Amino acid sequence: MLANLLFYVGLIVSLTIGFMYFRDLGDISQMVLKVKRNNMIRFIRNENTYIAAGIGALALMLIGHLMGGGPGWLFFLGAPAVTLLIIFLFVFPWVWVHIGLRNQQGSARYYPISEARDFINPSASVLVIENNGHARAHSDAQLMRPHLAGNAEGLGGEDIVMTYCAMANLGLAYKPVINSKRLDLEVMAQHGNNLILRDNTTGEPIQQIYGYLDSDASKQSAMQPWPTFRMSFRGFQEAYPDGEVFLNKPSSNPLLRLFDMFTETVFSSGIARQHQEAAPIMDNMSHSDDRLPNKTYVWGVTVGDYAVCWTDDYIANQRGLINATVGERDLVVSYDPTYESVGVWYNDSGTPVTQIDFFGNANCGKLSRVETLRSGMFWHVWVEFFPETDINRINTKDSAHVAETRDTA
Repeated sequence: MLANLLFYVGLIVSLTIGFMYFRDLGDISQMVLKVKRNNMIRFIRNENTYIAAGIGALALMLIGHLMGGGPGWLFFLGAPAVTLLIIFLFVFPWVWVHIGLRNQQGSARYYPISEARDFINPSASVLVIENNGHARAHSDAQLMRPHLAGNAEGLGGEDIVMTYCAMANLGLAYKPVINSKRLDLEVMAQHGNNLILRDNTTGEPIQQIYGYLDSDASKQSAMQPWPTFRMSFRGFQEAYPDGEVFLNKPSSNPLLRLFDMFTETVFSSGIARQHQEAAPIMDNMSHSDDRLPNKTYVWGVTVGDYAVCWTDDYIANQRGLINATVGERDLVVSYDPTYESVGVWYNDSGTPVTQIDFFGNANCGKLSRVETLRSGMFWHVWVEFFPETDINRINTKDSAHVAETRDTA
């Protein structure tokens, strides 16, 4: 009686928790299963507790088996297989999340442009952050596996970490601090085609695109975003000749190197499809909007509760310069053909911008970049998290003035 009780309770509990772990944090499971965000958040918060309970239940099952519990045919034909299945359900997601990604919040290595040229195509898009003349570039390919990049040296003295989600094509830099406490960030999963991070100090999840603690309904417990923009790598070299470039070079450990090759091959094949196919390769979306095709690249900003995005073709049709108001803040959207970069700037001058360069020098003075810009991300992800967004907003009166000014220049 006791042997059967230990066996069946251990079997059911360990299998159930193992399945939940694989489903919620196994990542590839989402290619065939639609995972609920609430289940994922629960497991992220309680990962260690669930693992301990599952391993304990597996031990009970094996003890019950040794005591003679369970059906004889199961043990004769498949006890090792059942045990291995349960172990796989726990080991795969743990290895995938904690070893496969190996986030680099504090250990990223940056190299001079001269060395980075051997690893990055000149026309490739790079995510750039800058502070007091200290600039860093991050290519999508180099960021794809680690997802996080930063180090103790910081960006011009500031503790800044680049976060990256290939499923959203979104790179966004933050100060990893909330309520004066530094965060120990780790990438755990994705939902809505966007990363879910965890602060390992508190165990609290953070949606990358938002940056605030998931438990904070007020949205005030948030990391401070740092202005992040895209440009071509050749543009970066011209604008910041002394800049640094993040490179995720292969590990010197031969086993890790092989594992990384496998991981990056899986990532690359999936992300290539994500950029080409209309449907998300992992359809865990809760909202859809056909105002734009799913995989349109958009440049979106938020000011307070207001969200607006622009498409690159619309910016081009407006001669690369748009004046717009978002959340009672005047902004200017510009495209610089020399550096191949879209920028969004605050314009507090009270007059429309008619000229602005890549560095923010405008006809009305020096402007500051909008720190909430999400550069070149997929429309279907942007609208998933900002469903009330406006598209291609423009101040008609200001734009007419800008066009007239340019025509007479």
